[in-house]
This record gives sequence, C-alpha cells and structure tokens, in this order.
Amino acid sequence: MKQLAILVPEGENNLSSIVGPYKIFSRANGHWEGRGKKKVFHISLVGTSKEVDFYDGLFCARPGASISTMTKTDLIIVPSLNHNHEKALEDNQNLIHWLREQYMKGSEIASICTGAFLLAAAGLLNGKTCSTHWAASTNLKKRFPGVNIRPDKLITDEDGIYTNGGAYSFLNLMIYLVEKYYDRETAIFCSKVFQIEMDRQSQSPFIIFKGQKMHGDELVKQAQAYIEDNVREKISISSLSEKFPVTRRQFDRRFIKATGNTPLNYIQRVKMEMAKKEFETTRKAINEVMYEVGYSDEKAFREVFRKVTGLTPLDYKVRYNNEMVDQNR
Repeated sequence: MKQLAILVPEGENNLSSIVGPYKIFSRANGHWEGRGKKKVFHISLVGTSKEVDFYDGLFCARPGASISTMTKTDLIIVPSLNHNHEKALEDNQNLIHWLREQYMKGSEIASICTGAFLLAAAGLLNGKTCSTHWAASTNLKKRFPGVNIRPDKLITDEDGIYTNGGAYSFLNLMIYLVEKYYDRETAIFCSKVFQIEMDRQSQSPFIIFKGQKMHGDELVKQAQAYIEDNVREKISISSLSEKFPVTRRQFDRRFIKATGNTPLNYIQRVKMEMAKKEFETTRKAINEVMYEVGYSDEKAFREVFRKVTGLTPLDYKVRYNNEMVDQNR
C-alpha cells in the first residue's frame, strides 16, 4: 500500500486544503475497495507538532505522524499557507528540509495554492513551471526568480511535482491526482460525489489584474498610471516611451524588470480588465465594450480577450453577468 502524507504546517494556514484532500482520497479509497480492490493509500496527517490551531483556536488539526518518523512516503500534499509568506517559511524550515529529502528519495509532491512557497524554498521548483494563486504570483516570482510562474495554469505536472492555482481550485488538482493514482472511473466518481468540474485547465477567468506596483521604479509607475488613466485610448508603445526621458530600449527593459510584463502586455491586461468589468455589470454589446477600451478590430479584441481570460467575450459575459445568468436558468 502506498503512503499519502498530507502536511499540517506550523502557523495559521488553510484548513480546507487539509480537510479536502483527506476527504477526497478517503472516498477514492472507499470506491476502490467497493470494486473489490485493495485501497491505494494509507493516509496520514504529518507535521512537526502534535496539534496546530486554526482560526484563533476555533478548529485544530492533530497530525498522526511526525516528519521525524515518516521516513518514506509516495505522495505528499502541501496545503495553502497563510498570507504572511515570510513568516510561514520561517516557521516551517524543518518541513522544507524534509520535503527536499523526500523528493530526493522518490516521493511525488503536490502543492496547493501558496503551498508552492514551501516547494520553492526547498529548491524543488528551480527551472520548473509552477502555478499558484494569481494574487501571490508576483511575490513568489520576486522571492524565487528561478521559478517559471504560470498563474494562468490551473495545474502543472513536471518531474513528480504538481502545483495548482488558488483557493478551492485545489479540488481540481485532487481529482487530477485521483485519476493518476487510481483510474478515470474513480476520478469521475469523486467528481460527481463532491460536485467538482472535471478537466478544468485554467484559472485565467478568475484573475483580477491590479497592476504590478510593488517596485521602486518611479518612471515605470508614471507609465502605468498613464496607461490606466487612458484605457479608452489607443496607446502605441513608441508614443508612450517618448513621454519619458529614456530610449525606447531602456523603457522596455525597465518596464519588464519592474512589472514582469512588456508594455504591450500591460496595456492589453489593463484594457481587458476594464472589458471584463463591463461584461460583468452592464448590458453593453461586445462591440460597444470593444470600442470603449480602445479597440476597433473585432478579431484582435476577441483574440486578446481570450488570451487573457481563457474565454471568448460572449462566454465570459454569459458566465459572469448576473442578468444573463438569470436568463439561462
């Protein structure tokens, strides 16, 4: 029988991403046994303390095993951390070392949401593609520049390392792992029992673009402000760079270094964020919104919108506009 270790890190972390995997894999084991087979996993909560409190002591988790005694496991699930990533890393140095050792021994490891910070701190994501919550992606990239952060991806799978996006999207990762370790039938069974949509691949529709302002380049901040204040205008990169006392090449280089986006990508993201809000809250036609965000080419607008959100403008409007949702019920 394989060993599944669900980590209980130190600190006020996300209890649902501990309970959720436990329930889903327990149900997968039960379904597997119901088909006359031996259960796949022995499931353990593993940590460094005998008890960890959650939500000011309202709940607690009691790991049944310690990392000091769990010398070999087949699959490790790392839950989401609290928003103070620096403190979470400081408090869990022993877990970080243990994760590195287990991976070297052949364990596969799956991180949920900001659990990716522990994997990155263990050096397990260097040179790899990684997903995390879109709101934490800038901080993760800043602290671990050797990791290829893909906040648009819902799930990544590379060399026995799995990562996923934010919040309750971990449910999709659990179904993905159930299919990998059990079979498709068991994954479908669990998806129906827990009402989890199968085969979701992207978290792009859920990303709220706020602009990357956590940098010290004042020139770039001025350029960002200009873009956001003139979202309804057609902005060319050459005209934008001419507003500042640097060459076009220097402007592009500084913008990318500060924000992680090219100026063109930043302009597109700002415009698409405005378009998303219009689709969510108004009854405006697609072409009307297109013109309002400075596009005159319908094909170009649709292509950029789909690249940013993973959906067509119409699909996005149908899914997120309250009036259209009510009409389709």
